[in-house]
Amino acid sequence: MGWLYRGHAESQTAGFGAARKIGTMLRQRTLKTLTKAVGVGLHSGQRVELTLRPAQPDTGIVFRRVDLAQPVDIPVSAQAVTDTRMASTISNGGAKVHTVEHLMSACAGLGVDNLYVDITAEEVPILDGSSASFVFLLQSAGIEEQNAPRRFIRVRRPVEVREGEGENLKWARFDPYHGYKLGFEIDFDHRVVNSTGQRYEFDLSSGHYSRDIARARTFGFTKDLEMMRARGLAMGGGMDNAIVVDDYRVLNAEGLRYDDEFVKHKILDAMGDLYLLGKPLLAAYSAFRSGHALNNKLIRALLADQDAFEVVSFGDEREAPAGFAQPARAW
Repeated sequence: MGWLYRGHAESQTAGFGAARKIGTMLRQRTLKTLTKAVGVGLHSGQRVELTLRPAQPDTGIVFRRVDLAQPVDIPVSAQAVTDTRMASTISNGGAKVHTVEHLMSACAGLGVDNLYVDITAEEVPILDGSSASFVFLLQSAGIEEQNAPRRFIRVRRPVEVREGEGENLKWARFDPYHGYKLGFEIDFDHRVVNSTGQRYEFDLSSGHYSRDIARARTFGFTKDLEMMRARGLAMGGGMDNAIVVDDYRVLNAEGLRYDDEFVKHKILDAMGDLYLLGKPLLAAYSAFRSGHALNNKLIRALLADQDAFEVVSFGDEREAPAGFAQPARAW
């Protein structure tokens, strides 16, 4: 367990070359400056303004409803998730923010620990339906290191949640892993989706989140659209912010961005859902037909088992998993 670090900001490693600072800790990250975006909510159809602002070390990611008479802060946490139908919703009292997962995924992919998200409505704008626009916003603002150790939730033993049986089976699990990787398998029983990649594994240490995952868009089926709109959902959805599929083909003129865009979007969503833990993970996540509800059930199951995880930092960034000390690559 020598690579675990708790306490002092620096560790001394005798004999290591003097060319670089000894014991440089792996540091928390925030933005250098604020950045803004305007869009519509996927489900609400409401116009919404979003402002991303730097935050002090150990703040975490905090959504702030600035449109309310008295602004309300909603810090992300597994327990803050109060609705997982079609998206992840976080709440604090009566104040809610819907569809947080794409922005949270971008923060996870780029390693942003501390951030204020000022929002003027109750749903994060969908923008182009992926996390690529959020990646662009974060990178445009600039990401800077802070003088505080980055804290990880390290999975120590397997944790699994399952629902259904036979054709209705779905599951998600964590296994110990010195790093962070995600494997996902989809099964939609739909000729268009079935003709694309059904399974994908992504390792964050590759540094290729922006290239390989971020551009994967949310998707929907025309047969479901009328039913969803009757329930007040997908009011802002369209082919400029989602993949739209009928019984036979993808309707978007430009087609798919990746040959396996459907399953890659499920990994994108999972990264956002799991980052609602409030800290980055050191774990291998694997899932079959999981979604927002089961992902939240998994992180709650992890937190409920005190022996299944520990919070760790790295006093020497060379002892962190490969790729974790470098800033994420741009496109």
